[in-house]
Amino acid sequence: MNILITGGAGFVGSSLAIHFKNKYPNSRVVSFDNLKRRGSEINLQKFKELGIEFVHGDIRTPSDFESLEGKWDVFFECSAEPSVLAGIHSSPKYLLETNLVGTINCLEFARQNCGLFIFLSTSRVYSMAPLREMNLIEKPTRFEIAPHQSIAGVGPEGISERFPTDSSRSLYGTSKLSSEYLVQEYAELYGLKSLINRCGVIAGPGQFGKVDQGVFTLWVARHFFNQPLKYTGFGGTGKQVRDLIHIEDLICLLEKQIESNSSFKAQCFNVGGGNFSSTSLLELTELCQKITGHKVPIGSEKESTSVDIPWYVSDYSKAQNHFDWQPKKSVKDIVLDIKNWLEKNQTLLKHSFC
Repeated sequence: MNILITGGAGFVGSSLAIHFKNKYPNSRVVSFDNLKRRGSEINLQKFKELGIEFVHGDIRTPSDFESLEGKWDVFFECSAEPSVLAGIHSSPKYLLETNLVGTINCLEFARQNCGLFIFLSTSRVYSMAPLREMNLIEKPTRFEIAPHQSIAGVGPEGISERFPTDSSRSLYGTSKLSSEYLVQEYAELYGLKSLINRCGVIAGPGQFGKVDQGVFTLWVARHFFNQPLKYTGFGGTGKQVRDLIHIEDLICLLEKQIESNSSFKAQCFNVGGGNFSSTSLLELTELCQKITGHKVPIGSEKESTSVDIPWYVSDYSKAQNHFDWQPKKSVKDIVLDIKNWLEKNQTLLKHSFC
């Protein structure tokens, strides 16, 4: 099997490359990345040891694909400028060139050379206004959805694929939604076998988290290294809720998808931890304190930014029904795995999080 992974030195891409090379040692696995993301260069030595090919390329540049000779059974498109804050206070040029123009270049390569195209999208494609207008109940440690909801796609299991996408969301979310539309057009017009995974918050060992992307891994790291944090938005109490999906659970789903005999035409699937693996920042803080043994100072900023949301939990029932899949790793499992990774590599990682 020949596997191509763009964004292949990032957190998700490198985890995929290492997993598939370990499971299928005779396969050709190629990681394609521009190494812009902090920490991505650390994975190169591991790639070399395992026999994973690395191509230093940028999806914004069509000619960079020319070195990828042969045909590919699976193309995982994991590259992105993933910050929801990108373009808000600066030019959106890099964001749009990477997340939109880059997708076009990937699709052009895929339609001529690939059997299956799997696009990693984001839950941020859902519109901001309805996300902030849902009926919520404030509990002691978190916000929860109220039983009665007037917005389509909201239910006891979370946000489904029917949730509105027809109004503003963020430049990041808009770039990914636009890319989804392109994937669907290539599937219809050229018969490109493809599917789209709208991922929630992915976390786990190997992620170099930042405030604007990967904040839950950052939360664990700041506790581990005794660094301060801050609750931001919605009163500054840390009650906003997201569901987390461990990188191993995501890989399990992707593996089931490539092994499936279904004929996909760019169907969309919400992918996350669901209610099973949801947490507020306040609850996560308590868990981090218990697991790391450290209590760090946490500030508070009451005002919310234009892209903050108080509650998002993925309803992954569609993916569950299609692929007989559900996440197995709890929030506690995720925190423990991140803590163990930090402990094992603390000399190397300390300067990345402090």
